[in-house]
Amino acid sequence: MAALCAVVAALLVSCGDSPPSTAQQPHTTPSATPAKAKASQRPATKDRPGQSRQTNLMPIVQHGPRDKPRIALTFDADLTAAMRRRLTSGKVESYYNDALFQHLRELKVPATLFLTGLWMEQYPERTRELAADPLFELGTHTYDHRAFTKHCYTLGTVPRPEMLTDVRRAVTMLDRLDPHATRWFRFPGGCYDGTALHELAPAGVTAVGLDVPGADGFAKSPKSIVDQVLRHARNGSIVVLHMHGGDNAPFTDEAIPPIVKALRAKGLELVTVTELMGH
Repeated sequence: MAALCAVVAALLVSCGDSPPSTAQQPHTTPSATPAKAKASQRPATKDRPGQSRQTNLMPIVQHGPRDKPRIALTFDADLTAAMRRRLTSGKVESYYNDALFQHLRELKVPATLFLTGLWMEQYPERTRELAADPLFELGTHTYDHRAFTKHCYTLGTVPRPEMLTDVRRAVTMLDRLDPHATRWFRFPGGCYDGTALHELAPAGVTAVGLDVPGADGFAKSPKSIVDQVLRHARNGSIVVLHMHGGDNAPFTDEAIPPIVKALRAKGLELVTVTELMGH
């Protein structure tokens, strides 16, 4: 865990603010208990991808199976209170990287998108548009991108009594905009500890970590992002990049075409987190 945190701290800087059976069924006599007979006819409730029934600790996945040539590109939509102020003041034109999604669609790249509540509030129609696109699946990234541990970049910290409410708020917002929303979740900054995993267990979500930070936050060129991803990507990898563009992820869209081309040349299939984890 210490090694993972060191990698994240060094590279994930953008999270800082700056069919039915045909077998014959046995005959059921009228004397069968009506309640049980009715219950057996009800369709089972199907869990959403990432849904957890753990009651003590939120589960977390860092990568998929290493024996299959598959890799998941994931994109976070950060929006902090400070970022929103820059947006409303006109210092930043948009925190939606339209060029990124043009590339993903043209290249037919599936992706898992993690959205903060603030971002969904700012871009509800974009959220619905992404939810309707079969290439993408949506998960949550907390409400306002505060951290769940102390000293996580400059993100601030969600107080322990507010942790569960914060995550549930984002899940509720996403459900209103996306009827097929997953229960995948990502911690801001990749920062979490046992306390956070315990407090968030009732949220019914599964945290998605990473083994390949894309280092696109405040990158100075697309080449550095491309080199970082290709250097570390392997079977089962979960790559973390950002979809908000603007002033703190300005080159992600330019890095996507060469990344996708090179990964596919290596024989890696690009899939969503749900596909990577085998549903």
